Amino acid sequence: MSNLFIAELLRFRAWALLALLAHLAVLGFFARMVDPLQQPLFVYQVVAAVYGLVGLLLGLYQMGGYRKPNTWLNLLHRPIPHIEVAQALAGAAMALLAIAVLLPLLLVIAAQSALTARVVDLRHWGLPIAAWAIACASYLAAACVMLAPRKSAVFPVVLLIVLMISDASGIWVLVLQAMVLAWLAALLACVFKPDLCAPPRRALGELLLALPMQFGIWMFLAALTLVYQTGWMLFGTHPLNSTPPAGGYVEASRADGADLLLAGLDLATHADAALWREQVRLSEVHGTQVQIEEFAARQQLTNPMPMEFDDDTRRTRYIFSHDDLRFHGVALADGSRDGVLGVGGDHAAFDLPPLPLGRSALATAHAVYAYDSETRQIHTRIALPPGETLAALPTPAGESMSVLSDQALYFYDARSLANAQDVLAPRVRVPLPGAIGSLDRVDLIELLDGHLLSLVYGRGGIDGPGDSYQQLLMVDGAGRIEPVARRELSPDFPLWLRHYDWWLSPAMHASRRVLANLFADPAPLRVRDPAPRPASMQLLAAALMLASLLAALWLSARQGLQGPRRWLWVAACGAVGLPALIALRLLHADRDAPVMEMAGDRALNLRATTCRCQRSGARCRSPRVLRRCAAVAALARPGARVMGCAKRRSRRRPRLLARRASAGCPRTSLAHCRAWRQPGPEVHGTCAVLDESGELAMTNRRCSP
Repeated sequence: MSNLFIAELLRFRAWALLALLAHLAVLGFFARMVDPLQQPLFVYQVVAAVYGLVGLLLGLYQMGGYRKPNTWLNLLHRPIPHIEVAQALAGAAMALLAIAVLLPLLLVIAAQSALTARVVDLRHWGLPIAAWAIACASYLAAACVMLAPRKSAVFPVVLLIVLMISDASGIWVLVLQAMVLAWLAALLACVFKPDLCAPPRRALGELLLALPMQFGIWMFLAALTLVYQTGWMLFGTHPLNSTPPAGGYVEASRADGADLLLAGLDLATHADAALWREQVRLSEVHGTQVQIEEFAARQQLTNPMPMEFDDDTRRTRYIFSHDDLRFHGVALADGSRDGVLGVGGDHAAFDLPPLPLGRSALATAHAVYAYDSETRQIHTRIALPPGETLAALPTPAGESMSVLSDQALYFYDARSLANAQDVLAPRVRVPLPGAIGSLDRVDLIELLDGHLLSLVYGRGGIDGPGDSYQQLLMVDGAGRIEPVARRELSPDFPLWLRHYDWWLSPAMHASRRVLANLFADPAPLRVRDPAPRPASMQLLAAALMLASLLAALWLSARQGLQGPRRWLWVAACGAVGLPALIALRLLHADRDAPVMEMAGDRALNLRATTCRCQRSGARCRSPRVLRRCAAVAALARPGARVMGCAKRRSRRRPRLLARRASAGCPRTSLAHCRAWRQPGPEVHGTCAVLDESGELAMTNRRCSP
């Protein structure tokens, strides 16, 4: 094993050293231009995709060369277990990826920490490990793609998608990557076998391959709606690229604020509705919406946005450190250290990592801060009640400033917010009638004694589930809230399309949510109103699962599955639905498929087909195997028919011979073949084709389980 490991390292040593030097050069260039540790999330995703591509190419090239029939036979024909051969090849590849990916990142971070004034936190040392884990996971997925059966080869890549959809942060990202690595390593051990065309023999290997298959099939089927919507757009009637239907959510999301308020007031029965219509036509309409999707978490590996801001007056850049929860200054002139910033005059530590959202505005999940360049201090301006999360920065609303949280809309005095430096108290608090994740926009006008609000709900549900509506509220100067009208917005998409990913497989839909939230911190800004499932969609989902269960009963019998494995597949098809049924079809072939494939080969000169039966401890539930295995090859050719059926009664090795001959026994002799087996044995058929001289020309795999 060690010799194979070393040989594989020596085989790729030149490419690994070249990749090391190229990687160092690229990182050094970007480190001179920008701070590589303070980039937005999109940059990290692009870099991670490059590392994943490197791992994919290495796995495809390495295992693609070894899987050739002669090379594969020579590789496995060694006096060591196959699992140790796989460990040597995969271990060498991971060591090469460590040289090409992990080592350059460690060198650059160490150099930045020792030679510059830039901030290097403890969390940054996890970035090289995460990058190496992504490259290794991509390599293992590519290796499984090359060695898995052809019909299921692409589905190990689905495990990489789990890393993409996950919302985990910090150390939990590394834990999730370790779990994916372990899964892919176990799957590689299961598909690393002599017969590359056969499915995994062990139940564990089949489970490791079947679960990603089902999830990948569900994602593919769900993505087919893009084809439907593309055709819809080509016809010019799609709500998003044409004139949207009147009274729908798309129209409301694009409407002018004044028109939207007037549309809501048309349904109002309030005594002052007519007066408010005149004020809407004369007043300036103000608006706000959700501006922040997520905040930075403590010791998060990546950044939602660069955690830095510049003081142009002092020519200083302040970079936030997760270790001490303060900003560290770096002089733009010479790159030297230039002080530390915290909260207040004593520069206390922040409670949470703040996001720089403007030239002088900072925000955490629970407070808004302002930076004063003259005093070089950061002051708290707005503090939300415990349990609330900031969703938007202060926005003008006439003589007031509005601040949106996940639970309420606050109004502050505009003059005090601009001049005072203390924590301000809100004048009015308006609780939101729905979840913040569904809120699309807020429009308002200032009345003589308050505000008239319009809240449109339905965000994230244009072509998905969920109700869309417009709610009008009147808030007076004393803070009293009075509902004015509620206008239901009609769906712009058909019902089946809005719930398509759910009724296709409720289990996979729930699995996707579980995988996305695995190890993730709570995200209050993503909470949406519960989406009701209509009875028609529930019946459709139930009918699809029932049909999948019945089809699995027939298909598993046709494929010859028996015992717990068959019933587990049937139960999975009943619980998961169509994705599990398609996975069963792709993973297992019909038991007589190899015989049909062999018999359909016209290059063979068929003389006889022999089916041998060997005893087994399990009972055979399909006596048709003997008839199929013996007769299919002869009957598959034009003009060929079974002329004779000879049998030898033997408890150890009974044999059935179907041949083309001039003399023969009655055709009804095939009927005797069905009953020709000992009570209890399981039929294991091996079909052999003999050439004209009687020599063995071809043998196929087992034609029955």
